[in-house]
Amino acid sequence: MEQSNTVYPEILKRNSLKVTQPRLKVLEIISTKDSAISQPELEKLLGKDIDRVTLYRVLASFEEKGIIHKIFDLHGTATYAMCSTNCSEHDHHDQHVHFICRVCNSVYCLDEITLPKVNIPNGFSLEAIAVNALGVCNHCKK
Repeated sequence: MEQSNTVYPEILKRNSLKVTQPRLKVLEIISTKDSAISQPELEKLLGKDIDRVTLYRVLASFEEKGIIHKIFDLHGTATYAMCSTNCSEHDHHDQHVHFICRVCNSVYCLDEITLPKVNIPNGFSLEAIAVNALGVCNHCKK
């Protein structure tokens, strides 16, 4: 989901977040990746620019606001990907399948495959649905 640099400040403002360099940098990295990215991978890419605590706070605020969503890879590590544009702080719409490569452990959002509505019992409250497809990505297949 490639976006121009002028879009990042607008995403932050629309979500009532202060425009800061750490937030802009994390948003830029996540939005330009073709697969979900883990916090350790983000740390490597950011280098000394952002400390670990700030990164955790940025990821938590982005997830809370509906800017990113969290997917767990095969090893149980949290990875992060951009939410669709119609997600908000109180209403996530990222109910789609995630493809996990069993070779490189990369996680890809399959946005075009939506999940059916899940009817839950009265009194229950649905917070998330996780459906993963496991296989080999095109990079590892070569």
